[in-house]
Amino acid sequence: MVSKFLQSAKAAFRGLTLVLREEPNFRIEIFVGGAVVLLAFLLRVSRLEVALLILVSMIVLVLELSNTAAEHLVDLLRPRLHESVRRVKDITAATVLVASIGAAVIGVAIFLPRIIAFVTD
Repeated sequence: MVSKFLQSAKAAFRGLTLVLREEPNFRIEIFVGGAVVLLAFLLRVSRLEVALLILVSMIVLVLELSNTAAEHLVDLLRPRLHESVRRVKDITAATVLVASIGAAVIGVAIFLPRIIAFVTD
């Protein structure tokens, strides 16, 4: 049981390392997520708001991982450019875009009042 878990964890870390090495968008999203958390602590955001910011950041990262996996899978199944391949790639990319927009809106809703208060004080 433990051995199987360790094998699964090793495979997961191998996948994460691969995405970190090969996907610039994932690295950018990690940087932005880290900057958001740092800003949250600097602006003394509540624990609940920090949890929400971390949650939406993680959702973006998970969707980016899924998008990358889907792209590799459709390339394997249909290596030549095909309308269905383009649609799958566009739709999975759209999931990341929608989540990113949602995360940005939440970030603005949390940070903007604090930034305005900081600047006007």
